[in-house]
Amino acid sequence: MQKEVFKNGLRVVTKKLANTQSVTVLILAGAGSRYETKKLNGISHFLEHMFFKGAKKYKTAKDVSGAIDGVGGDFNAFTGKEYVGYYVKLAAKHVDTAMDVLSDMLVHSRFDTHEIDKERGVIMEEYNMYQDTPMYQVGWDFEKLMYGDQPMGWDQVGTKELINTVTREDFTAYKKALYTPENIVISVAGNVSHEDACGLVKKYFKFESGKKAYSYAALEPNPSLERVYLQHKKTEQAHVVVGFPGYPEEHKDHYAEKVLAVILGGNMSSRMFLAVREAKGLAYYVQTSTDDYLDTGIISTRAGVDTKRAPLAVEAICAEYKKIRGEKVPAAELKKAKEYLKGKLILRLEDSEEYAHLIGKTELLHCKMETPEHIMEEIDKVTASDIARVSEDLFRPDRLRLAAIGPYEKKEEFEELLKI
Repeated sequence: MQKEVFKNGLRVVTKKLANTQSVTVLILAGAGSRYETKKLNGISHFLEHMFFKGAKKYKTAKDVSGAIDGVGGDFNAFTGKEYVGYYVKLAAKHVDTAMDVLSDMLVHSRFDTHEIDKERGVIMEEYNMYQDTPMYQVGWDFEKLMYGDQPMGWDQVGTKELINTVTREDFTAYKKALYTPENIVISVAGNVSHEDACGLVKKYFKFESGKKAYSYAALEPNPSLERVYLQHKKTEQAHVVVGFPGYPEEHKDHYAEKVLAVILGGNMSSRMFLAVREAKGLAYYVQTSTDDYLDTGIISTRAGVDTKRAPLAVEAICAEYKKIRGEKVPAAELKKAKEYLKGKLILRLEDSEEYAHLIGKTELLHCKMETPEHIMEEIDKVTASDIARVSEDLFRPDRLRLAAIGPYEKKEEFEELLKI
């Protein structure tokens, strides 16, 4: 892995993957939804859409898609809490095309008012899609419960009001404030050399100089004592998330928490899966995972359950939290979880897109490139005593929270179930 910092602060990180014929060019900007105000909640996501709607060379969305489709490439974008990403993945011999299209989008986007008005309808349908997909929405509801009325507790897709009223001037100001060279990392992974990648970046990415205008607001403690968030909806399947505050990404026990999550519900031989689905038949899907940010985190278990048996499923999930709290897990179970994490990492990094994301994200957020070898070393260090200590620390009864979507109206019935 190699890195170059240009005079204007733009960072380029690369990883040459000689055994692939593809390359991924990924642009990451520290401009996620955490940077939004209440009035502009959703602008990061809307802006992501607008970058694809035409610029200087590729004047329309058809021109953008045609350039990538014409070489058999894939392209997409995403908006997270702390950063946004734009990528093109294609045959390595066409890397120039990826650089050309991405640079035109990000540097020369026009934010045409006619295109903005058309995209309002598209994003409103995306908003409605998430509202009608409880499996996704329940996760956002859990974040609202955990963080309250601040950016970490808001949906990335934003509000209907923002979608209907955001202006070209809003987009231009937001881009100028956050899409600056020092706040952007260009990550290139695949069959291309570091020197060639940097040469192409210099050729195509002619950013205006300037520093990031502002950062996101500090995370505030959530004053609410609410432990349950219910969204009443007539559904054939209920969706629940049961969990706790977790560790920030740079926490010393980050990897112990990751291993703990795998032991609990990371795969089809995990405790939650065997107890909640296989032994009791209470859920179709059940999974424990972590959400990791710079200054906060969440560890939670989500499940899709029969609406009439949701209380039983919640009880079963809580029972597994209680059982593992302070437990020194058996050596064989610990080893299996660690090997699972390492194996999944190896499989993911067979994909140039995943490799570009790994080195780009860690450089953008932590000013370092995380190597797979270092990650696996940290996983190997986790002991049964670490799992016992971390589970004791995280799974505190008074911190347990639940979000649910289904035909329910009485929060009290679920509050009674939150016992470990």
